[in-house]
Amino acid sequence: MANTFRLVNNAVMSTSANTTEALYTAGSGKTAIVLGLTLANVHTAQVTATVTVTDSSASITSHVVKDIPIPVGSSVEIMAGNKIVVEATDVIKVSCSVADKISATLSIMEIDV
Repeated sequence: MANTFRLVNNAVMSTSANTTEALYTAGSGKTAIVLGLTLANVHTAQVTATVTVTDSSASITSHVVKDIPIPVGSSVEIMAGNKIVVEATDVIKVSCSVADKISATLSIMEIDV
């Protein structure tokens, strides 16, 4: 089983205000450990952001953080030392209160299973 560290970036998201957009989907035959997730406000006013994880095998979506305020010129580290395990086809999604005003950076370790 190979372990691969990956960086997943999205310069601006979500495409529409208050609409979730996939940041990462675990590939077939992969399990991933989320090591860090940073959201940066790239707008000229405060925005709020939501991060969800969809467990596709159980058809359940849970909130990692909901409507967290991010001031102008600031970023927030969502994981803060915690880890989340996502399995094949599970999805991490991000939404923002204003379209295209969150920059997301995700660090993961993918494991071939």
